[in-house]
Amino acid sequence: MPIDRADLFRFLSAVHPYDALDAEVLEALVPAFRPQAMAAGQPVYTLGDPLEGLYLIHSGAVEVRDQNGVQISLLGPRNSFGERGLTRDGLAVTSASTREDSLLLVLPKADFLRLVETQPAAKKFFDRARPARAKRADLTTSRVETLMAQNPLTCTPDTPVQEAARLMSDRHVSSICVTEGDQLQGIATIRDLSGKVVARALPYDTPVSVIMTKSPLTLPPSAIGSDVLHMMMERRIGHVPVTEGGRLVGIVTQTDLTRFQAMTSAELVSEIARAGNASEMARVTARIPQLLVQLVAGGNRHEVVTRLITDIADTATRRLLALAEAQIGPPPEPYLWAACGSQGRQEQTGVSDQDNVLILDDAVTEAQMPYFEDLARFVCDGLDACGYVYCPGDMMATNARWRQPLRVWRGYFDSWIAKPSPEAQMLASVMFDLRPIGGAAALFDQLQEGTLARAARNSIFVAHMTSNALKHTPPLGLLRGFATIRSGEHKNRLDLKHNGVVPVVDLGRVYALQGKLTEVNTRARLEAAVRAGVLSTSGGQSLIDAYDVIAETRLEHQARQIKAGGAPDNYLAPADLSDFERSHLRDAFVVVKTLQSALGHGKGMLG
Repeated sequence: MPIDRADLFRFLSAVHPYDALDAEVLEALVPAFRPQAMAAGQPVYTLGDPLEGLYLIHSGAVEVRDQNGVQISLLGPRNSFGERGLTRDGLAVTSASTREDSLLLVLPKADFLRLVETQPAAKKFFDRARPARAKRADLTTSRVETLMAQNPLTCTPDTPVQEAARLMSDRHVSSICVTEGDQLQGIATIRDLSGKVVARALPYDTPVSVIMTKSPLTLPPSAIGSDVLHMMMERRIGHVPVTEGGRLVGIVTQTDLTRFQAMTSAELVSEIARAGNASEMARVTARIPQLLVQLVAGGNRHEVVTRLITDIADTATRRLLALAEAQIGPPPEPYLWAACGSQGRQEQTGVSDQDNVLILDDAVTEAQMPYFEDLARFVCDGLDACGYVYCPGDMMATNARWRQPLRVWRGYFDSWIAKPSPEAQMLASVMFDLRPIGGAAALFDQLQEGTLARAARNSIFVAHMTSNALKHTPPLGLLRGFATIRSGEHKNRLDLKHNGVVPVVDLGRVYALQGKLTEVNTRARLEAAVRAGVLSTSGGQSLIDAYDVIAETRLEHQARQIKAGGAPDNYLAPADLSDFERSHLRDAFVVVKTLQSALGHGKGMLG
């Protein structure tokens, strides 16, 4: 079925990465595309076939299946497929067939490889490896939108200066922006109040418009920190409003610059370690969202960001343990406080509840148990006050079930391994992520020793854990490659936690079990699985790259929410992503689903 050249040019102009090509480059590329009309149910290629080229769907739908015949993707118009095989050895790594009557555009292999080699936009788009992160930003190179305070204090031009002063005092700020609607008219500072009102004995009902600096110097959110510094130094000012089209969106002060420079995980850790109570700690942990924004903006990798944020939670836990012992006395017997969940894996983001347990020395007596109940209550209440909310599933040391002597914990694991019921699978999944936080670490060593080996030897338990690990699936569907949530509060969004990160976490846990690996962090587990031969080098690297894309997309989503003044969550609207981002995220989900299929069919050594 022929396509008019002008129509094909218009179609490609709306598809990434072709929309990023120079017009003359795209014009020269158009004749290379060969239209291929196919009826529903026809194979496009099968696993292992030499690929003719890159396939781009003009109309219709194509389903892609892995080596086990499991559908891993359902694609619609503007989606490409076949690039993974083309960039490897030219052989198809999947099978593809039309779901309905379709018109495909085939870019021959030689033309595709030439396009990737000569056009940076195409190389970036079709290279599914982890993208290089930007060089870590500092104060002078960070964007103003990262530095600025959201929702600056405002008033109208006719506000009395006394009222303006009261507003500034209540908010503990040194300036107030004067606006009409959302348009900035001026700015008044404490210096204006002292130098123009008090010094000149102006009446307190003088309108703030009389003393404000009219049409103050401003910067856009896209400016960088050096622009702020240079403006402040040259003009001798301490406040720079941030505007977009005259609309006030934020403000940067000297205090903000100082805070940015001081905002490091080490600074927060230091303050928490010196805190005298949970309230003081909560004031420090309240700055974690801004730290997340800064770390993401600085180009840090996701495993670095989550590790630094988790370190703060670890310090808060140990400080609360110390404060508890100071209040209720030293422990009658040794104990270990351990974390599971995201804290255990060192993968906390801007959204975290608490998951923790107490492992007690076997010498503990029934009469001593109330001490540890009080200890657990003190620490869990303190963590809740610090923003690490109580676990909805009551997986906390305040629950007597999770506050037991070492021998009981051994019995727990032995029973879960011997009789892997659905509850046992769930609990084992959580508890295999345990990590010591405070107390006698030797208790954990005694628990871990032998547990992994016993679990790995029990093929029935491993099979059940594998089945449990496949319950969360990537959100792949026809609509631009994604299956979004169908109803409720988060309708038409992707759950980047349960359908994005969790499937990889579950895979990593099973690989660790199969290889008797002691690593708890997900990325470390995947790397160890490759070293141990549980995963092939190519399969493991593909999964690691996919995990990086998903985890970094999640962090960037949370950072955007925080910068916009909202609370971070895990629900992303695909429409918020560019074509480039959607394509890479979809491909990452495909890789995860492929590995899930391989694991489910007993083929963990995916090539």
